[in-house]
Amino acid sequence: MKTFIEGFSPELIVQFSPDHFHGFSYALMPSFCVGAEARAYGDWSIRAQPLPVATDSALALLEAVREAEIDAALSYDMVVDHGFVQMWDLLFGRSDTYPLVPIFVNCAAPPLPTYRRARLLGEAVGRFARSYGKRILFAASGGLSHDPLVPRIESAPPDIRARLVGAVHLTPAQQAQREARIASVAAAALKGEGPVRPLNPVWDAEVLGYLTRQDWATLDAFDADEVDQIAGSGANELLTWVAATAAMSSAAPFEVVQRDYAPAPGWIAGVAHFGGRSL
Repeated sequence: MKTFIEGFSPELIVQFSPDHFHGFSYALMPSFCVGAEARAYGDWSIRAQPLPVATDSALALLEAVREAEIDAALSYDMVVDHGFVQMWDLLFGRSDTYPLVPIFVNCAAPPLPTYRRARLLGEAVGRFARSYGKRILFAASGGLSHDPLVPRIESAPPDIRARLVGAVHLTPAQQAQREARIASVAAAALKGEGPVRPLNPVWDAEVLGYLTRQDWATLDAFDADEVDQIAGSGANELLTWVAATAAMSSAAPFEVVQRDYAPAPGWIAGVAHFGGRSL
């Protein structure tokens, strides 16, 4: 993937990614948000730092999306967590290699956007990119089948609820404790133990097939609650994959050049790389 990106040498990356109640909360939870400026939260050993957001491009993209009747929010101080930056940190050892337009997609805080709306968002972004005159890489990140015990606000105890609504923020020590708990759950999952539901490689393979074939009718019909039941509480991060693939499809005909997959219970996720390039 690193070789593919470096060979393409993007002038701009448009990235669709989730958040895990670090940058967005139930104080005000948009379905979609475009960042005109952004900074990394700094979880999972990733450095907290400003990101190289292309502000003019972000504002132009937002205008194009709104003209397509997709009402995305705007942030001049978007805080993004590992859901955005970990992939770049792993690929390049840093999170600021290329100019970026970050687009948050709510994948964890019901009510979620529908899969059809995520596809329409992506198509609007793709049409914008087609006429923008830059070499643009569309990116998405998130797990496939994936059950990391995301708390539900209606059943959360008071301390968790306070974090979900943004009333309290974790200290560095509390963040480290939280990550240690998640790591212990992942270690148990690797042994087939613990509270998380098992991965669903069959569903993961089906999803990759739908994306490869651009089977929008099937993907549009996905229901967030059903995805949760079939593939885990984090599996709706697929919304970002749908948006990015729709953007690519709308920008130009493309071919899939990288598609690989491995179930990784120790990471509590079905892990895949799915890459395409315009024909």
